[in-house]
Amino acid sequence: MNVGLFFGSFNPIHIGHLIIGNYVAEEMPLDQVWYVVSPQSPFKKKDRLLNEYDRLRMVELAIEDNYKLQASNVEFKMPKPSYTIDTLAHLSDLFPSYRFTLLMGSDNLKSLHKWKNYELILRDYKIVVYKRSGSEDHPLFRHPSVRILNDTPLLNISSTFIRRMVKEGKSIKYIVPAAVEKYIDEMGLYK
Repeated sequence: MNVGLFFGSFNPIHIGHLIIGNYVAEEMPLDQVWYVVSPQSPFKKKDRLLNEYDRLRMVELAIEDNYKLQASNVEFKMPKPSYTIDTLAHLSDLFPSYRFTLLMGSDNLKSLHKWKNYELILRDYKIVVYKRSGSEDHPLFRHPSVRILNDTPLLNISSTFIRRMVKEGKSIKYIVPAAVEKYIDEMGLYK
C-alpha cells in the first residue's frame, strides 16, 4: 500500500488541510493519505497546543466520509517532541510492506535541513510538496526525492486565525467542517 503522510498539529484541522490531503490523494499514486496528529512538534510550544486527543477527534470528524483519508495517532505513544524520522522508522517497522511518502508545504521543505536526520528522509522516502504563496525557488525543489505540485489549490487559512476567531466569539462556519465546528462549540475549545 502507498500511503502519504501529512504531519501536523491540526490545532484545529480546517478546510485548507482537507483540500490539500484530498488533492494529493487524487493526484498521486497513493492509496490513502494519513493525517498524523503530532502531540508536540519540536518547532512549536506545547502550551499553545490543545490536547492531542481533541485534535485527533476533530481530524476523525473532518474526514469520516472519505475512505482515502485516515487519522493517525501513531506519535501519541512515542517520545516527545515528535521527530519525523523516528515516526517514519516506527511506521516502517509496523507496516513493512507499505511505502510512505511525506506531504509538506514548500516552507517546510526549505527548513528541512533543521530536521533530525533529514538526510535519511531524503535518502529513504519520497516527498510531495505543495507550493505555498510567496515560495521562492530552493535547491531542494530539484532533489530527486522531491516532487513539487504546482497546481495544488491553496487557501490562506491558518489554525491560529481560527483559534482567534473562536476566542473573539466569531463564526468559523465554512472554515472548518460542520462536525468540527460543532465539536469546538460543544467542548468549549479555544475560548
